[in-house]
Amino acid sequence: MELEIRELAKRYRSIVAVNDFSLNLGPGILGLLGPNGAGKSTLMRMIATVTRPTAGSITLDGTNVLKSPDALRRTLGYLPQDFGVYPHLNAVEFLEYIAALKGLDRRSSRERIERLLEMVNLTYAKHRALGGYSGGMRQRVGIAQALLNDPKLLVVDEPTTGLDPEERVRFRSLLQDLSGDRIIILSTHICSDVETTANDVAIVGGGKLLERGSPASLVNRWGSLENAYLKTVALNKEAA
Repeated sequence: MELEIRELAKRYRSIVAVNDFSLNLGPGILGLLGPNGAGKSTLMRMIATVTRPTAGSITLDGTNVLKSPDALRRTLGYLPQDFGVYPHLNAVEFLEYIAALKGLDRRSSRERIERLLEMVNLTYAKHRALGGYSGGMRQRVGIAQALLNDPKLLVVDEPTTGLDPEERVRFRSLLQDLSGDRIIILSTHICSDVETTANDVAIVGGGKLLERGSPASLVNRWGSLENAYLKTVALNKEAA
């Protein structure tokens, strides 16, 4: 499986959110690392076919996603930064609703929901109203809904923001367990999330790809992943 992004751009009148962004991805976890306002969420929405780019192309296994978005949507799992739930539904009811929206078979989706709730360690709370869930529990419901169609491309945007340290560790472990033959794109501004989870890192600033490499190669070059992140973003600001 291969996802190819070529010269992608998104402009909102005078604001350039993403500029000439190119990236090739295969199976594994890419950590998309950048400060707030770097263009990460806009990039993620374009990859997830929620937002249409101003310029550039996205192809999945050679298929033009902009012309044929259903080819990607069939194999996509997406957890946006602003993921919301219906507080009066319980986890099972909510996931059944999302499965129906995705057009999944009712009988098979029920079995998958049970497996997913076990995977994200929520079986004990599956009949509890979502309004009573902690932030970490809601994020685990979010990842469960993203996995309902067993996607080969999983896009998660700032999934650990606001979580306590224990929940963050649990969530990172879950993403690692899900990797293998999937492409997982993890967008964050937290270096430790990337360093302990991703096998590939792309540093973003000002809507541009500033640096890319394995965590080990970036640490070798910059001394630490945090240095790589802070210094490349600062250099980009100075050059702007």
